[in-house]
Amino acid sequence: MLNYRSHNCGELSPKEVNKKVKLCGWVQRNRDLGGMTFIDLRDRYGVTQLVFNMDTDSELCEQARQLGREYVVQVEGEVKERSNKNLKIPTGEIEIIVSELTVLNSAIVPPFIVEDETDGGEDLRMKYRYLDLRRNVVSQNFVLRHQLAQETRKYLDSSGFLEIETPVLIKSTPEGARDFIVPSRMNAGQFYALPQSPQTFKQLLMVSGFDKYFQIVKCFRDEDLRADRQPEFTQIDCEMSFVTRDNILETFEGLTKHLFKKVKNVELPNFEVMTYAHAMENYGNDKPDVRFDMKIKDVSAEFKGKGFKVFDDSEFVCAIVAENSAGYTRKQTDALIEFVKRPQIGAKGMVYIKYNEDGSIKSSVDKFYSQDDLLKVLEKAGAEKNSLTLVLSGDKDHTLAAMSELRLEMGSQLNLKDSETYCPMWIVDFPLVEWDEDSQRWHAMHHPFTSPIPEHMNMLQDNPGEVCANAYDLVINGVEIGGGSIRIHDKELQKQMFKALGFTDEEAQEQFGFLMHAFEYGAPPHGGIAFGFDRLCAMFGGTDSIRDYIAFPKNNSGRDVMIDAPATLNNEILEELHLLKKEPI
Repeated sequence: MLNYRSHNCGELSPKEVNKKVKLCGWVQRNRDLGGMTFIDLRDRYGVTQLVFNMDTDSELCEQARQLGREYVVQVEGEVKERSNKNLKIPTGEIEIIVSELTVLNSAIVPPFIVEDETDGGEDLRMKYRYLDLRRNVVSQNFVLRHQLAQETRKYLDSSGFLEIETPVLIKSTPEGARDFIVPSRMNAGQFYALPQSPQTFKQLLMVSGFDKYFQIVKCFRDEDLRADRQPEFTQIDCEMSFVTRDNILETFEGLTKHLFKKVKNVELPNFEVMTYAHAMENYGNDKPDVRFDMKIKDVSAEFKGKGFKVFDDSEFVCAIVAENSAGYTRKQTDALIEFVKRPQIGAKGMVYIKYNEDGSIKSSVDKFYSQDDLLKVLEKAGAEKNSLTLVLSGDKDHTLAAMSELRLEMGSQLNLKDSETYCPMWIVDFPLVEWDEDSQRWHAMHHPFTSPIPEHMNMLQDNPGEVCANAYDLVINGVEIGGGSIRIHDKELQKQMFKALGFTDEEAQEQFGFLMHAFEYGAPPHGGIAFGFDRLCAMFGGTDSIRDYIAFPKNNSGRDVMIDAPATLNNEILEELHLLKKEPI
């Protein structure tokens, strides 16, 4: 049997010197040096240098000179040790003296350089994504993604989980983000939805007796995009029966530690458990980055009542302390003020206090506050000498959110976010519901199947806003990696939850009657979690954007610019789907 290749372009070393080999790949570079021609041949495993000598075979050398970038070729030749070694690549100690060359396919000039260092902008590379994927720095992302998927399956399989597929064409539900809708040709005027998650189906699997389920599953949400969101994304979706919250946290802390050890060779510490209330009060958000301290401090009492109207009229005044930063210049503090005034942050301004090394204090509100007043603020904020204290004010929720963004910005400016440090934690005791002013009703913070914590069960009917959910999020370095909850498994409690959310009995029955009916046949206590697999890949790869780990991602407008989707349909198809009325004859 004849083979195209005996080796790949990333595996040859001095051990194979004088060996006859066959290689296949794409021409990455072609360098004509007069009497010699050198070609870098690339496949997904690496790059190997090919050598053609005009003196020994002029015809072959001339053929090699005609090869353009990205030509697909097969070569046969002998492995030789290189005189000018390139120790930056695995094959840099050898080269192939080519004796035969076959062009398997020609190629037009690519629109950008297909190398690690490219001249192509993001839009261009997305249009020609199949070329971008040839670049080693991109293709290695998918090696990493593959490793994570395989290690996930190994761990869950060894823990007794079954991988079970759930439907992709399901029923639209009113809670959560917007659904992608699919018209039914055979059922005129009716529509499927693409799943935002397999939530109800995995609960039904628990009713079915499959006590440990998982699925690495594609999900869909029709929502505005950013670096960590795509309209279609992948989850590690899991559910377990006869478990408490602690059972689930232990199991999936184990999975996370397993992945970090096997894929990154990193030993994670035991995960901290932090309440939602503590996270919001001290960090201003529910996914805190605790690689650095800089906690938010309430300094309302210290600042109010001194005649500074901005603070006197504010519900809440808070501060953070940047250590070793008293030397910030006026230009730098002005830049921070402009940062917090950006529309996406929305603060009206910022006050700063410099606590100098010599003990002197200088602030942007000196005319309103004495040195003793400011010293009390600094003591409450926990500031020491040679520090910069930053202060924001306004309504509490908005000010905490703005201070959270300022804290993260200072963490970046002061290089406090060590990329080699991982601080995993569980955030627990979220509010079960949150009030929506537009609809004037309660909405589920997670989803309507989340159970209250046991001690709040009796509060759901009369005081839903004070109920804590038996829910949990996995956060690492300020990124929400996963989240889940203990589910409601009792039909009557589920009815109460629907009622608290403003569902009529008829609406609840229409949307979720199948689940409620299933509960009548004996639903076990159960709970689960879903990891954002794309986010997990990005964290392991050390980047912020999940697009780099999705083979064919959408852009910020939700478009696939390579295949030009979404696209319009012709009238014949629309009529067949009952989306276009036929004109009367």
